Amino acid sequence: MKRKQPLLVLLFAIACSFWLAFTCSPDWTLLAGRAALASAMLAMPQGSTAILERRFADKLYPPPSQEEKEVAPYVRPWEEEEPVKSEPSAEEPDPVSEDGPVKSKNAGPPAVQETDVPEEFQGTLLQENMSGQGGKFLSYGKGLLRNSTETPDDEVLSILDQGLNIQLEETEDPQILIVHTHATESYEPFDSATFDVRNSWRDTDNQVNMTAVGDALEKKLQEAGIGVVHDKTQHDYPSYNGAYERSAATIRKYLEKYPSIKIVLDVHRDAILRADDVTVKPVIEINGKKAAQLMIITGCEDGTMNVPNWRENLRFAGAFQNAIEEKYPQLTRPIFFCYRKYNMDLTTGSLLLEVGSNGNTLEESIYTAELIGDALAQLLKKS
Repeated sequence: MKRKQPLLVLLFAIACSFWLAFTCSPDWTLLAGRAALASAMLAMPQGSTAILERRFADKLYPPPSQEEKEVAPYVRPWEEEEPVKSEPSAEEPDPVSEDGPVKSKNAGPPAVQETDVPEEFQGTLLQENMSGQGGKFLSYGKGLLRNSTETPDDEVLSILDQGLNIQLEETEDPQILIVHTHATESYEPFDSATFDVRNSWRDTDNQVNMTAVGDALEKKLQEAGIGVVHDKTQHDYPSYNGAYERSAATIRKYLEKYPSIKIVLDVHRDAILRADDVTVKPVIEINGKKAAQLMIITGCEDGTMNVPNWRENLRFAGAFQNAIEEKYPQLTRPIFFCYRKYNMDLTTGSLLLEVGSNGNTLEESIYTAELIGDALAQLLKKS
């Protein structure tokens, strides 16, 4: 009986392999490869299985959608490469606010931190002012916009000139919803000139991921007397794929429960790699403290996404950025106006916020959330 056990195990493994291959994909060209990989993984120790799974993840699992990759790529768990995102940095004179003293300036050098990361795993971390000053962007008020659509610049500017389209009500009910499609995105552990290339920049601990940034934004708005609901669902865990569909369901739930909600802010952080071992942190110094620069993303209809109210979202984005720049010059990067949906079809005040990048620290990003929360509260109170 004992002699038959290895044979039974082998037969079971082969059967499971073919079952996995046939159920995972209708593409017959992938069946043999998937069966072979699955069979090999079943026969390997646990550690070796994990290595093989990461190495051939593109064969076993569908890649994230383009929409997901553009905002917050799945950085390291499957050893995928991040897209290189870069914008021209500028050496501009320190701005002087109309209210008086200088409010922001280029950040100083990173703090020197001792690290136990082996030299072969140390990458270069560049801090840059990515406000876009001097770049080829659309300029309106105190803001800048990068038009990545075919919408004529004149039309974009005419929409922005219409100003804020949102007015608060006299109510204690929530009027702003904060969500996180990619809640587990996280930051560098400290301000440094180097980083660990093995870092995944993802964490399920809500004390150190995007929900902590959302907490700071929520607190500022509530202190101003604005009703806020902050959803902390980790839509990207345990599965990254489908995160936007899950966050859309969450948003709809809150809109049904609280018809008073006028604004939905999906709070993320960016990922900016210049090379495999070079990453960028967009940063500015405000009132003597480093703040992660913010990029607002708003989408445009291309005839396929069913976002009929994209102009209203664009108006809100422009008014929001202008309000931030009036108080905190160069805190924002140019608005990214693009053909992306990001659940912006659900309200006329839906925006995606990129608070810093994976190169920033949590402290820098929380500080930014406090600053933009203050600016948004003043903007809405004026309305």
